[in-house]
Amino acid sequence: MKNILFVTSEARPFAASGGLGDVAGSLPAAIKRAGGDDVDIRVVMPLYGAVSREYRDKMTFKCMFNVNLSWRSQYCGVFEMEHDGVIWYFIDNEYYFKRDTLYGSFDDGERFSYFCRAALDMLGFVGFTPDILHANDWQTAMCVINHKCRGYYPSMRCVYTIHNIEYQGKYGFEILGDVFDLSQACKNIVAYDNCINLTKGAIVCCDALTTVSPQYANEIKSEYFSAGLYGIIGQNSYKLSGILNGIDTVYYDPTDDNEIEFTFGAKRMTGKAKNKAALQAELGLPVKPDAPMIGLITRLVSHKGIDLIMRVADEILQDDVQIVLLGTGDARYEDYFRELAKAYPDKVSANITFNRVMAKKIYASADMFLMPSKTEPCGLAQMIACRYGTVPIVRETGGLYDSIKAFNPETGEGNGITFATFNAHDMLDAVRRAISCYRDPKVWKKIRANAMASDFSWDRSAKDYLALYNSL
Repeated sequence: MKNILFVTSEARPFAASGGLGDVAGSLPAAIKRAGGDDVDIRVVMPLYGAVSREYRDKMTFKCMFNVNLSWRSQYCGVFEMEHDGVIWYFIDNEYYFKRDTLYGSFDDGERFSYFCRAALDMLGFVGFTPDILHANDWQTAMCVINHKCRGYYPSMRCVYTIHNIEYQGKYGFEILGDVFDLSQACKNIVAYDNCINLTKGAIVCCDALTTVSPQYANEIKSEYFSAGLYGIIGQNSYKLSGILNGIDTVYYDPTDDNEIEFTFGAKRMTGKAKNKAALQAELGLPVKPDAPMIGLITRLVSHKGIDLIMRVADEILQDDVQIVLLGTGDARYEDYFRELAKAYPDKVSANITFNRVMAKKIYASADMFLMPSKTEPCGLAQMIACRYGTVPIVRETGGLYDSIKAFNPETGEGNGITFATFNAHDMLDAVRRAISCYRDPKVWKKIRANAMASDFSWDRSAKDYLALYNSL
């Protein structure tokens, strides 16, 4: 039996803020299903204040001990529960984790340095010795670095997954010993570009480096996509691979989803049309079944391609279309969409918030889903959109390139509409091509059926991760 410890800073349904939470919430269970009795995979994450009473009541107290971090000696409690056939450990320390948000505190470096030390220290107390430690993003990078510098388990191998290379965990050298409890002998491991860079340290120390799509793995080898880590990625490219993320096809299932008003499936699509009408009415848009609805569920930040939309939104809206946006982010983008909705009250609904139920409604109601990303490590939204029969319009980058293939009217193949260059009018052309397809019921039925038939379950990816673990 292989013992695997999956370390994450967030996971749905316990506490999550983005794609990492979706992945961490579903991948371990998929790996367990794929490996069966040959795999014992366990997950550890912080016990945030956001974890609901529903789940806390299912946990049992496992142990407590003190975590020594530089001059600190901090309490650590470990709680355990089983979820989807996987054992989960929760690191309890209210000083660090009972906060209103998961990230963004002034002491995030200290909080996650503590978490990584606690995740390793707990292993002796819970009686679990991993063959593989799988860390995810900079918040868990210190697990890999500590293992290298301190040698917790000589036979343990480390996998480090980069979910988004833009976020690296950068800090000044003045806290090398005080916060990260690293000696001067380990300084070179984390030193990069005149500061501590935790992602760089994990890249150097890990036995296997992965990203969340094959295309993104290729892209971050280039200077343009590597967010400054071009040299380190190049030196460690021999251990780099990309494994495409999947989605939880039970949670995202239009045939059995209690968060949408009308369920539907590939062979009975009337529910989708009813959802569209209901959402139009709810958002104050004209109930027009023939006007294509373009959905946008996104963080309003530059690398999501928002500037492209701003450049040509007026041109898109000259057609008989509706745009429904859900998301928050940079103030200038939020303000732009508020003003756009005022200028086009019958065509634009700007929902500057994030609401999980509203997101489900948009997936289930929209005809098209726009993702013009400048960079996109994997992206899950385009996969969810396909699941709900909402045809993706995407730029060919990262996981968007790997998951969405351009529809070919001659062959009838392809599950979306794509464009290659990061250019506003190329995006506009893609939107117009999608609208043209929508106006032809036979073509639209085919492309939508292709999208819904796409297999984005975790089954294949889980087998790829098991093969990677075996190779180590």
